[in-house]
Amino acid sequence: MNQPSSRVRPFIAVAAVALALVLQASVFPHVAWHGIVPNLCLLVVVGAALTINAPAAMVLGFVAGVALDLAPPADHVAGRWALALTVVAFLAARVRQDVKPTAAAVVGTVAAASFIGTSIFALTGLVLGDSASVPDLLEVIAVAVLWDVLLTPLVLPPLMALFGRLDPQLAAA
Repeated sequence: MNQPSSRVRPFIAVAAVALALVLQASVFPHVAWHGIVPNLCLLVVVGAALTINAPAAMVLGFVAGVALDLAPPADHVAGRWALALTVVAFLAARVRQDVKPTAAAVVGTVAAASFIGTSIFALTGLVLGDSASVPDLLEVIAVAVLWDVLLTPLVLPPLMALFGRLDPQLAAA
């Protein structure tokens, strides 16, 4: 099978983030629960972190976070999602040491990444005076984790296959 050249790989990864962002901002608000939508960009970052090398996944996490920070209807201080998704990429990449993670490990990683990423976003909002009350934030975190875990079986397998093609040396490990 033909592998994408090293010059094309970053564009494919950014295209995955762009598609996730468009779906997250345009389609999923119609199924939002209390205004909370699944974080498809976070799922793309976790899929990348479990499949490609950690530095590339962290750069993708930063890019996805900046995109989330700047895309309408963003109503928060820019940089909060960039920080959260960069940390998520780093931590999710630590799950993948030398072997592919199992299905249970992928779901567990998504749950932990969603909790950590959303918590970082929420806590930075508290620090910056950009967020609601703590009970409201706890509800947002719980619902976000639930959304992301529910979408994991639908989103992560094709994403991990895509990213496996982008970095075939790591996908074979």
